[in-house]
Amino acid sequence: MKKNFAVRGGSGDVIEPKVGTRPQDNIYLAVNSEWIEKTKIPSDRSRMASFDGIDVNVEKHLMQDFADFATGKKEIPAIPNLAEAVKLYQLASDFDKRNREGAEPIKADLNILTGIKDFSDFNLTAPDLTTFASLPFGFDVEPDMKNTKVNVLYFAGPGTFLPDTTTYQTADAPKLLAILQQQSVKLLQMAGIAEDEAQKYAAAAIKFDAKLAKVVKSSEEWADYPATYNPMAIADFEDKFSEFKIQYYLKEVIGEEPERIIVEEPRYLDHINEIINKDNFAEIKGWMIVNFINGAASDLSQEFREAAFPFSQALSGQPKLAEGNKQAYHIANGSFSEVVGVYYGKEYFGADAKKDVEDMIQRMLDVYKDRLQQNSWLSAETKKKAIIKLEALELKIGYPDKIEEIYNRLKVIPASQGGSLYSNERAFAVAEQKYNIEQLHQKVDRTVWAMPGNLVNACYDPQRNDLTFPAAILQAPFYDLKQDRATNFGGIGTVIAHEVSHAFDNNGAQFDELGNMTNWWTEADYAEFKKRTQEEIDLFDGIEYGPVKLNGKQIVSENIADQGGLTAAVEAAKNENDDLKKLFENFARIWANKQLTESIKTQTAVDVHAPGPLRANVQIQCQDDFYKVFAVTPEDGMWLDPDKRVDIW
Repeated sequence: MKKNFAVRGGSGDVIEPKVGTRPQDNIYLAVNSEWIEKTKIPSDRSRMASFDGIDVNVEKHLMQDFADFATGKKEIPAIPNLAEAVKLYQLASDFDKRNREGAEPIKADLNILTGIKDFSDFNLTAPDLTTFASLPFGFDVEPDMKNTKVNVLYFAGPGTFLPDTTTYQTADAPKLLAILQQQSVKLLQMAGIAEDEAQKYAAAAIKFDAKLAKVVKSSEEWADYPATYNPMAIADFEDKFSEFKIQYYLKEVIGEEPERIIVEEPRYLDHINEIINKDNFAEIKGWMIVNFINGAASDLSQEFREAAFPFSQALSGQPKLAEGNKQAYHIANGSFSEVVGVYYGKEYFGADAKKDVEDMIQRMLDVYKDRLQQNSWLSAETKKKAIIKLEALELKIGYPDKIEEIYNRLKVIPASQGGSLYSNERAFAVAEQKYNIEQLHQKVDRTVWAMPGNLVNACYDPQRNDLTFPAAILQAPFYDLKQDRATNFGGIGTVIAHEVSHAFDNNGAQFDELGNMTNWWTEADYAEFKKRTQEEIDLFDGIEYGPVKLNGKQIVSENIADQGGLTAAVEAAKNENDDLKKLFENFARIWANKQLTESIKTQTAVDVHAPGPLRANVQIQCQDDFYKVFAVTPEDGMWLDPDKRVDIW
């Protein structure tokens, strides 16, 4: 059923630029058509959006800095562990060494995997595989959702080869899996495996993946965050396993059997014996080997990198593999993300900007508080608790004051001492697992940041009830000290209020001011909230965008946050008599997007966000002030009947 929204003529009207488009018909294209026409997607990317434009600049600065650090042209600042990040960069950028080594760095681990004889042997060796190989299950230590002062052990199933379980029902699935199978055979042969053996492993992996895809969660299911909380007594959990020796595994890897565990995927656990059993052993082994060789290839030679590219390319449409020096930077940044983020924040984020952003955040919080107090559908009891939660929000702006302990444990073994890129990354995985397990008996550290300072993003953490605004996002078009206030409200103002709104989206609404999952709503208020949430689902569900249709349930939490964020920013601008026209235009501008078809398919399969053009148009359509400012009438493309406009926060 075609939606009554800005692009009545079809999805192409959102994507294809048309200079001269009236904002009354399509504000996204009115603002962004010239940008879309002029913007070129880099050959090593699959899209360019406002976020990506900033990221390209951040990447450019940091790549140059790392190159200068590595050659001694620039002195490495006294930031803890930054020197280690540079050492890893030097290893990663030494392609003469990587090319000479070929598959040698991974052969010992590959031999361990190929040498597993049978299911009994798999039971014995599984604890030793967990830091370098994929297993058909995973454990992680995170804060307990119902008592966020303490950490607890979580259990989940593995990921699938294709982006989402729904991808297996598409016409593209056979072709994509064939590409992966062919790629895996080639990589295994390059690593010294005979062709017939490589073919056998790859075919077995595809068969096992098909079984996983039938029982693991879809992206839509994962989007329901509270549904991942399913506590079990450890004895009951272990009783679910009939053939895999889970008790032995836990004792070897965790060092104990904790009293309880949180099962994130109950359906997967219910089917665990259909998945992990002796009859499936050959498929499990092939699946582990295929996962291993495809994952390890990026740490090896240029030849291996190129051989491992086709599947990724098929999923994203990205024309070319990133250059080696760019990969080297991303490897260092990936392992030392918080360290690099602190460097970026100190080097490129100004004190004046931080002070101004802090002021904007406080203004948005004040507006949000006022809107909660004036809310027409919440009872006084629920309002009071919502405001308590709002006032308890912790703010993290720019970059952290201290770097998390794990980075002190990542010590790079240089080439002169026999270290390879793969061996260092493998050692890091061991250190990270050990550190994660240690947290089981540690108090939750609420000062830990969810994002590094050089990431162009922002987030809300329901279990810590905190907002994180990394330094990298605090620049144009989102924010600029030189921009007028209305433009900043349309950019970073909406982003700030978007993250605040996550505290009250369909997931965040189930957590209190301490981050504990608990019901703080009256029954009637929550029923009304669910009704409005369904209206937000219906607003986006089924909208066509390029080759896909949107799943309103999968993206509802982000859409609730977009709705609340834009509404609060409009209110803040009105309070200061700012130009709402500039606000709406910049809100449309920050969602500018140009993307390859393959990338659209992959992103919408897994992403909990709507595509940028629709975030702009559909949310603006729900703002009554937009119709007044731009004199929009029922004959205009942006018109949405008042009874269809969604209003939650």
